[in-house]
Amino acid sequence: MDNVTIDVHVNGLDQEVLRAEIRRALLRSPRELPTKYFYDDRGSELFERICELPEYYQTRTEHMLLSTIADQLVACTEAEELVDLGAGAATKTRVLLTAMAKANRLRTYIPFDVSEGIVRRVANELVTEYRGLRVHGVIGDFLEHLEHIPSGEKRLVVLLGGTIGNLRPDAASAFLSRVSAEMTSGEYFLLGVDLIKEAKRLEAAYNDAAGLTAEFNKNILRVLRTSLDLDFEPEAFAHVAFYNPSDQRIEMRLRSTREQALHLQTLDLTLTLAQDEDILTEVSVKYDRQKAETVLSRGGFHMVEWYTDPEQLFGLALARKA
Repeated sequence: MDNVTIDVHVNGLDQEVLRAEIRRALLRSPRELPTKYFYDDRGSELFERICELPEYYQTRTEHMLLSTIADQLVACTEAEELVDLGAGAATKTRVLLTAMAKANRLRTYIPFDVSEGIVRRVANELVTEYRGLRVHGVIGDFLEHLEHIPSGEKRLVVLLGGTIGNLRPDAASAFLSRVSAEMTSGEYFLLGVDLIKEAKRLEAAYNDAAGLTAEFNKNILRVLRTSLDLDFEPEAFAHVAFYNPSDQRIEMRLRSTREQALHLQTLDLTLTLAQDEDILTEVSVKYDRQKAETVLSRGGFHMVEWYTDPEQLFGLALARKA
């Protein structure tokens, strides 16, 4: 379609970089695997299904909150272009696109995501749904390829879904500094954060009865087994997720169900795992207003509005580049 442009900045996985990154992560104490490797096309589809689960309150709460404030956001920001970091299927973002279209402001949508298949599908859907819309998709890891955000004017940049929680607070501020560097003074940034709450509610969201989160967690092993021909057996690991109150975060791990020796030839590494030894695959830091304001400020933003739902489950922080 003439009004769809897709820029691809990742095409498969750079084997040398991947091998070095995975080797370093597995030799840490505790052992880790980088969260971004959940997300091949299958992982992205699994996550979209997780977002529909009854236990996973984050997505529906954020969607409700966006629906409530969308017109206000558009009036405040006067945005004509929407940059969506980690866009996925753009389910929640459509609320903002509709509000921008209603205000006759919608010009360009820029979905930034690692999954080329999903971005192409969403782009074709949206140019049909919104008359005159131009979609400029960016296929890449927004933690590494921010400089490829297309230049523009009157942009609203969004990072929704509590995705910022996958970074420790210091790393979150450093990342936001890089986002700010790609923006013009006076442009707006909308940040979605999952709020601190009782452990039972948090842990239920990451231990769903349908087992989709467990399947999603193990998908990282399938991605690496395929990409690097690694000797991972997903069936030899159990999904574990719990709230760490001292760091105010969910930790998601893969726990070895038996003693096992992994001969990772492409990494030049033999890894011996004890029974019940964990590999950390994800953290999801939880926020309150003060913590959100702090990371935004350190990242070069001034928070201008703070929105939450009546149950105080989820927060949206609207900030302006200083």
